[in-house]
Amino acid sequence: MPYEPSRVHEVLVDLGRYPLWWPQVRAVARLGEDDAWVRCRSRLPWILDLYLHAESRSVELLQAAVRGDLDGSARWRLTPAYGGTRLDFEQEVDLHPRWLADALRPAERLLRWNHEEMMRGCRVGLRRWLRGRRLS
Repeated sequence: MPYEPSRVHEVLVDLGRYPLWWPQVRAVARLGEDDAWVRCRSRLPWILDLYLHAESRSVELLQAAVRGDLDGSARWRLTPAYGGTRLDFEQEVDLHPRWLADALRPAERLLRWNHEEMMRGCRVGLRRWLRGRRLS
């Protein structure tokens, strides 16, 4: 991304605005200084309710514990690169409850596609937001 890490970080750390630029993030509610509820829906008609607990908010690493319909962790890594920012998203999550994960195992390719669509929405939306938004 042709934007400095601090600028990208400012957008990513502001969970409350995610629904404005990431179409698959349908709603966010702050539950405390380090906690938030996030509702997501990608292409499949399936809503995920997630509870996030911030573990790191540094410019280099935004990391949260994830609970709810998914259980694990998610992180954004921001690295200066080529006059801009290299942005990597990593997550290690399991579908909860376990019986549902087991039942959906045959649909793994479909679920991966759904997740790829969600992340595509993130990339497109974040680029548009960064291009059109003036940060203080």
